[in-house]
Amino acid sequence: MEKTVLITGASAGIGKATAVYLAQNGYNVYGAARRTDKMQDLETYGIKPIALDVTKDESIVLCVDQILKEAGSIDILVNNAGFGSYGAIEDVSMEDARYQLEVNVFGAMRLAQLVLPKMRENKFGKIVNMSSVGGKNSFPLGGWYHASKFAIEALSDAMRREVKQFGVDIIVIEPGGIKSEWGNIAFESLRHVSGKTAYKELAAGVEKFFGATTNSLPEPVIIAKLIKEGIEAKSPKTRYSGGYMATPSLFMARFIPDKWQDKIIASQMKS
Repeated sequence: MEKTVLITGASAGIGKATAVYLAQNGYNVYGAARRTDKMQDLETYGIKPIALDVTKDESIVLCVDQILKEAGSIDILVNNAGFGSYGAIEDVSMEDARYQLEVNVFGAMRLAQLVLPKMRENKFGKIVNMSSVGGKNSFPLGGWYHASKFAIEALSDAMRREVKQFGVDIIVIEPGGIKSEWGNIAFESLRHVSGKTAYKELAAGVEKFFGATTNSLPEPVIIAKLIKEGIEAKSPKTRYSGGYMATPSLFMARFIPDKWQDKIIASQMKS
């Protein structure tokens, strides 16, 4: 029986690649994002674009209600919508910090709340939460972004232990570097917030470090393939990782002492 998938942040990057890949593999896909104009090409793959602003509860409710009305259920939720707001913790406004968490955390968890009742009723469901290697390791000038991904990790662990009894799986994806709009948005934010403050030299170093990796970044379809692997596994792993530097980043977070990590990161972030 064809499974219905809701993928957020489907207008670009990992979300768009996942929508296309799953549609090509027989899923009934709804691609959701604010920028509906960026999703019109998805219709050629049989994907149904739907407007969604994850910071507005009425938009989230309308999106879920529409899909339930049309498809009868949402079997798989891919919580992919998110962005990186960069800048020193001292420099980032509380308004911007709250917005970062609103998009990356609260929007995802609200969607989970709304799809879980039907999943419990069906005794089947998969919720895929997009974290990052930055959900295990925090780099300078990305504090609020990392806070959002650390939160996704913690919430996913709790939810997995809550809903397993109902036949629902919670899967965390931890991408490393992937070719997408993410870097441009993050570093435009970094320059604006901390490019002329006491942190300007560190900001230049951080941008230089990440900029040097641009040509090494793989296409987002590699994450789409991980998502497909997870949702099709009878007993999925709790976490899947892939992308540029994913394995060494996660190894460092798990096994290298904090002060050693500090020295390694500082050595790489010089302007």
